[in-house]
Amino acid sequence: MANSHSKSFFGQNTGIIVSSSSSSDPFMFIHFFKKKPNGIWEKPSSSEGKAIKLSLEEIVMILRVLNYETNKWQCQHIFKGKETSVSFNWEDVNHEVLWINVGNYSKRLNFAQTEIFRLLLTHFLDEKIVYSTFQKKGNTDRIKKCNQNNQFQSDEINVQVDDQNLNDTSNLYGSIVGETEKAVLIDFTNKEEWIPKSAISNQYLTKKNVKQKFLINNWILKKLELII
Repeated sequence: MANSHSKSFFGQNTGIIVSSSSSSDPFMFIHFFKKKPNGIWEKPSSSEGKAIKLSLEEIVMILRVLNYETNKWQCQHIFKGKETSVSFNWEDVNHEVLWINVGNYSKRLNFAQTEIFRLLLTHFLDEKIVYSTFQKKGNTDRIKKCNQNNQFQSDEINVQVDDQNLNDTSNLYGSIVGETEKAVLIDFTNKEEWIPKSAISNQYLTKKNVKQKFLINNWILKKLELII
């Protein structure tokens, strides 16, 4: 499993680069570029183009569009006090063309490009839920070994957890608002957090927006400051 990813989608006049520099970063980037009237592409090294930093929550909302759960998602992206209009939407009900609009940049993806984009974001979310929510020591050799084996043993990724607390759990009420293969996004009344499924001890309904009880390991609740 690679730790960083980059994929470009270029057309005649506009291109984007979708990237993640590390699986442990809880965010990703999309860089937009235009071809200038002289035929030369904008260069990020010259502070040209437009880049947006997308959080895990924003990735979830984009995937709702890509998974045909909604036709459009838009927001006002704020960075360093500056607002940028961002939207992802299907061109029509056939879901064969996706439009990505960021400020005055627009990029059209065909069906094949959109499917690659969807798979890439799904992979980003899956790996970031695992590696950006655990505290790790600087033993990169063990992390690489864990990646190769696709396992989640805490001794391989050096999770800083007291072994005596692993079996301590607490009951919290919340409702599921998002889900990946390995984690669920739970709304705990006024706070939403991603919880690894391996940290939930009881059976629960996978239906969204249903308030229910979750028996969750205390170590992650304390890490997320859901309990003291």
